[in-house]
Amino acid sequence: MEGAALGLAGFACVVVLIFMRIPVAIAMGLVGGLGYIHINGYPSFAFIAGQVAFDATFPYSLSVVPLFVMMGVFAAHSGLSGSLYDSVTAFLGHFRGGLALATVGACGIFSAISGSSIATAATLGRVAIPEMRKHGYQDSLASAAVAAGGTLGVMIPPSVLLLIYGLLTEQSIGKLFMAGLVPGLLGIVLYMLTVLWVVRRQPESGRGTQRATWTQRIRSVRAIWKVLILFAVVLGGMYLGWFSPTEAGAVGAAGALLLSVLGRHLTRDTFRAALTETALTTGMIFMILIGAAMFNYFIEASGLTDAGITYVEELGWPPWAVMAALMIFYIILGCFMDSMSMILLTIGAVFPLVTSLGFDPIWFGIMLVTVAEIAMITPPVGMNLFVLRGAVDNLNMAHLMRGVAPFVGADIVRLLILAAFPILATWLPSHMT
Repeated sequence: MEGAALGLAGFACVVVLIFMRIPVAIAMGLVGGLGYIHINGYPSFAFIAGQVAFDATFPYSLSVVPLFVMMGVFAAHSGLSGSLYDSVTAFLGHFRGGLALATVGACGIFSAISGSSIATAATLGRVAIPEMRKHGYQDSLASAAVAAGGTLGVMIPPSVLLLIYGLLTEQSIGKLFMAGLVPGLLGIVLYMLTVLWVVRRQPESGRGTQRATWTQRIRSVRAIWKVLILFAVVLGGMYLGWFSPTEAGAVGAAGALLLSVLGRHLTRDTFRAALTETALTTGMIFMILIGAAMFNYFIEASGLTDAGITYVEELGWPPWAVMAALMIFYIILGCFMDSMSMILLTIGAVFPLVTSLGFDPIWFGIMLVTVAEIAMITPPVGMNLFVLRGAVDNLNMAHLMRGVAPFVGADIVRLLILAAFPILATWLPSHMT
């Protein structure tokens, strides 16, 4: 077996290893290394093996990874989730389905400082679902609102997934973060409309609570104004050119730490746990980057990328038809793989194809992350579904899967809107100073 066929076989082997629960970094590195040896021999592999690890982790731009990870970890340990949920509930809770609306809104705000879908879903799930249950909400709506709202963590900046996409494709991280802002807000709006649609069809699924007074609303906003300022400083600073993404990460990490101290949530144990989680998460990301680099060496050596581009050109399809096929492919793949594995496994071959067709790489990054959001809530391997199952007691997976279906539809609508109006993702980055 040679050439592009060997590259395709390599993809299949990585997928099988991932299904066998082999860590994605090891799966990609192992297949990539063995495939490269098969093509170019062991002496060539021995020459590049050490260089791959160095090149994948040496760039200064990677220093942004632990900083934004630390920002999200301290945010998760600072007790902000309860304050955010209470604040949004004060304004939306009295509507029918208001607590589910508040959950989506709180997820959007928490995403702005966590950068992680899993952290957002797990943290808000422990706060929001018990509260909704107490007010008679059906688990299908309550859990689905958290699962879908949690996916905003990979779109609303600072997003770890956008960060990794930018590092792998050598795109501006600052521009990717700005590009994700409007699509993230669009996601919040569409999820809220989905909640309203569900409670209109099934009024018993979510009732309104008592309307809060303006005094209570003002008091609730006072509890989270520091978070809003931190988000504005981090993103506004990048947009206005006050500091680079790495400097923004440092400001965000220091700000999140300060919020934890001021809120009296930081103890010696939580501080140690936060630093340990930051180190483990950063190490995991760096290992994945090394494995992906080795796998991409193999893919390039196999000629799969060039063969794919040539094949698409010979098909004669218009670029938008190719893009539509890619999105369908990713949606199907996302049903069986987690979003990060899906992107890392395919980006080396897909990105050159996309750029050869003339698509904006920043816009494509947003489209790809939108599809990744769908992957996080589509069974059987929707990560947010399993995170919630583990974080919340007595949660029926069948109810969760049934409840999340309308939110998947909302994500597909968002994907179509972004495809029809790319300016929603490209306008802000184009005006960065």
